[in-house]
Amino acid sequence: MPPLRSVTRLSGTAICIAFALSACSGGENEAIIEQEVAALSIEITSSAFTEGARIPTKYTCDGGDASPPLKWTGVPQEAKSIALIADDPDAPGGTWVHWVLYGLSPDTTELPEGLPKTDELPSGARHGVTDFGRNEYGGPCPPPGHGPHRYYFKVYALDTEIGLKAGGTKQDVLKAMKGNILAKGQLMGTYLRQ
Repeated sequence: MPPLRSVTRLSGTAICIAFALSACSGGENEAIIEQEVAALSIEITSSAFTEGARIPTKYTCDGGDASPPLKWTGVPQEAKSIALIADDPDAPGGTWVHWVLYGLSPDTTELPEGLPKTDELPSGARHGVTDFGRNEYGGPCPPPGHGPHRYYFKVYALDTEIGLKAGGTKQDVLKAMKGNILAKGQLMGTYLRQ
C-alpha cells in the first residue's frame, strides 16, 4: 500500500485532470455563467404555458414553429442589454440550442409571439445561430416517443452590450456575457412527440 502522502498527491492530480477535461468539454462557459448568478432574480412568464407545463404545438416543429410570447420583470436599472438563450438539455446527443437572441434593449420587458425570422429585428436585437443551423427561433422537435423533453428559456440582464453580429453561437454569447451578468431568470416548458 502506498504511503498516505502519495495517495493524496495522486488524488489531487486526478482532480486536476478531471477539472481540465471538464473545462475542455464545451460546457465551461455555461458552468461559469451558472456560478456567477446563483439567484434567479428575473421572473419570466408566458401567456402560452406555465412553469413545467406542456408547450403548445403552435410553438413547435409540429405546428407553426412560432416563438412563444415571453414577459419578464426584475431587470436591474443598471442593465445595458438583455440576452436570451433557449435550449433542451434532454436531447439525445447533448444540449440542443433552440434560440439565441442578444442585443435587446434593457427596457425590453416582453417579446410577442412569432418574432420575425430574420437575422436582425427592427429593434436592433440580433438572432444567433441555433443547432438547426438558422438565425431564428426553432421550436421543440424531440424524437418521437423519446419521453418529454424540458425546454429552458433563459433571460440574462447584462452590464454591457454584446458586440456580436447576427449569427453568433450560444458559446459566443456565453463567452461575451462572462463577468457581465447582473441578473438571470428562466422558464421551463416541456414537449413530447408521440
